Amino acid sequence: MLRVLAVDDEEPALGELLYLLRADPRVRTAEGAGDATAALRRIGRALEAGPDGEETIDVVFLDIHMPGLTGLDVARLLAGFARPPLVVFVTAHEGFALQAFDLKAVDYVLKPVRRERLAEAVRRVHELVHATAAPAPAAAPEQIPVELGGVTRFVPVDDIAYVEAHGDYARLHTDHGSHLVRIPISTLEERWADRGFVRIHRSHLVALDRIEELRLDGGATSVRVGSTDLAVSRRHARPLRDLLMRRAGG
Repeated sequence: MLRVLAVDDEEPALGELLYLLRADPRVRTAEGAGDATAALRRIGRALEAGPDGEETIDVVFLDIHMPGLTGLDVARLLAGFARPPLVVFVTAHEGFALQAFDLKAVDYVLKPVRRERLAEAVRRVHELVHATAAPAPAAAPEQIPVELGGVTRFVPVDDIAYVEAHGDYARLHTDHGSHLVRIPISTLEERWADRGFVRIHRSHLVALDRIEELRLDGGATSVRVGSTDLAVSRRHARPLRDLLMRRAGG
């Protein structure tokens, strides 16, 4: 069961969040802190006690706008520790999802908090804590936040087959649909280079593992990704072919 710390400078919001967390059967304890300073002191005791101590905190549910240090500041500080608690942001503002993504947040819950939405965030945390309880835990899969009708969901990067440029936006194509995010494709190209994504055209970034065919037709090059054919620009054609051949051992 989870040991939770909830942080919010607005007492009614903190009380409601704690009430919902304590009602979840996956939550063992839920403590509250009214500002970032108090939260950091409590987290410091948890880190000093170690992962098996009674003071341990598995996850911090963080408001973003608070006096002094913000929730984003707290998350940045926690990222510097070897075994920090997981972080879920709880905020009334939609505009910080990208920062949450950069800080490896597990989830991003919008206020007013709905019981069902909070339960989904707890489920994600519970699965990660359970998965990382083994002696040699695997890193949590990287995710990217997408907005769906006022709800922020996190799409695993491993589910993305290719990315299509839309100016300052990018459309992420998965097996189950597509999602538009306000991130330039050039940023994703740099960020996901070590995850096997390559630029094949100014308009497309593709996961190498999703390429099923490389086609040459009258001097034009294209690749097949699922049921979609994507053009490969002339300057990318030769490097892409060489890369695919090396990966195939040819």
